[in-house]
Amino acid sequence: MPEGESAVDAVDRSGPAVGVPAGDARSLARHTTLRLGGPAAELITAGSADELVERVRAADASGTRLLVLGGGSNLVVSDEGFAGLVVRVATTGLHYERLSEDTVRLTAEAGETWDEVVADSVRRGLGGLECLSGIPGLTGATPVQNVGAYGVEISERLISVDLLDRVTGEVRTAPAAELGLAYRTSVLKHTDSAVVLRVRLRLRADGLSEPVRYGELAEALGVDAGERLPAERVRAAVLALRRSKGMVLDELDHDTWSAGSFFTNPIVEPERLPEVLRVIAERVGEQRIPRYSTPQGGTKLSAAWLIERAGFSKGYTGPGERVGLSTKHTLALTNRGSASTSDLLALAGEVRAGVQESFGVSLAPEPVLVDCLLR
Repeated sequence: MPEGESAVDAVDRSGPAVGVPAGDARSLARHTTLRLGGPAAELITAGSADELVERVRAADASGTRLLVLGGGSNLVVSDEGFAGLVVRVATTGLHYERLSEDTVRLTAEAGETWDEVVADSVRRGLGGLECLSGIPGLTGATPVQNVGAYGVEISERLISVDLLDRVTGEVRTAPAAELGLAYRTSVLKHTDSAVVLRVRLRLRADGLSEPVRYGELAEALGVDAGERLPAERVRAAVLALRRSKGMVLDELDHDTWSAGSFFTNPIVEPERLPEVLRVIAERVGEQRIPRYSTPQGGTKLSAAWLIERAGFSKGYTGPGERVGLSTKHTLALTNRGSASTSDLLALAGEVRAGVQESFGVSLAPEPVLVDCLLR
């Protein structure tokens, strides 16, 4: 994926993944974009927010081990599966409300397919979400990891979320400011303390896009950075770029059998940066090193750039050629059709170790790992 982009772990209402053999309906491979993962002890679907709340409360009250599952686009599940109850979120509903001449508020249920939400807003002549087109998954997960792409993050559009607090059992509204939204993270990530039920987003009523900030997108559109264009035009360009990188789901294309970007772009502290840059220069010579300043004072490096220069090219394969880096983008680790989760993690570990050995930079996995570890 492009710098700073991520996939969304959210519900896919189209049903089981194509390409996964028919069998146990509890197989989590049927509900992840990697097509990997063993069975759940029990799997049910919640079709409304009330049902979702009821199911989660009941599981918590009984002490049942619980996994709330979205579309599985940012999820790696162990080959052994999940020894507990899996509740799939399949809630739907969109509501638009004009707040002012310039602003429309969109309320979307957690189970709405994210790209369908973006497409619907663009069809209605609303701007703000177009750069987030084509990201797989559903709406409820977008604030959890503050998804972003092509220079835009959900934090810029988010007003608030309704969530079930699993500690108190209460449903409450949390404004965006309470969520600790930062690069690919929030206070909701890597915790089971809350379940997002719906989100509220602030959209532009003029139908124009966010300012085009990302260089590759500006080049594709033939405009200067900072320009605003009709949202529909920007969405089309984003989708074209994502397809060229194998980042728009295609059941017949193994390059899209992934969890999106497997590693986040590493952020190097100011005191370590000179040494890291020196080591990189020693290995790759005089090359421009992609880097981006962060608001917190660190420097973000391109994980894809580091992976490639550590010797892992597009299409590099792992155990038995059952897994490999996408032939279109080195940040996506893909199931070539007959892989296991252990195969995938072995490749991920090899790539991470190679980057660490080459440059002294540690890569962190972006997907949520369920009952498995990256060693």
